Amino acid sequence: MDTLALLLGRWRVERRVVDRLVGDETVFTGTAVVEAAGDDPEGPASYVEEGEVVRGSHRASAGRRLTYHPRADGSLDVRFADGRHFVDLDLRAGAWEARHPCAPDDYLVETRVLSPTSFVERWTVRGPAKSYDAETTYTRED
Repeated sequence: MDTLALLLGRWRVERRVVDRLVGDETVFTGTAVVEAAGDDPEGPASYVEEGEVVRGSHRASAGRRLTYHPRADGSLDVRFADGRHFVDLDLRAGAWEARHPCAPDDYLVETRVLSPTSFVERWTVRGPAKSYDAETTYTRED
């Protein structure tokens, strides 16, 4: 199965971010929908995440948008909403590791498929400006 075929659908999202610089934790809970962005089944797909973020006593709505551009080999070129490259993603073997170039900090992402209905994504960010660990669990809703 190619990566996009695995990700299409509606997902429950639970993310925990531990900020090592300030010593606090942020939790995001919401949904993500991955669907074809147009009529071309081999064209890009949109990722729309919406939910609530909680940091201490502060609560707020939060979300993000990405675009998944399929490659002929079954992997994805993941881009920010403005079209800039974010990260490569290839889950055909069930796990993937990549780096996101964002100087001066180092961003490492590890993604692992747990089952056809769930996967986990771990970010380790270290550098002079940021230092945090984030773990997101995705569970299929549809």
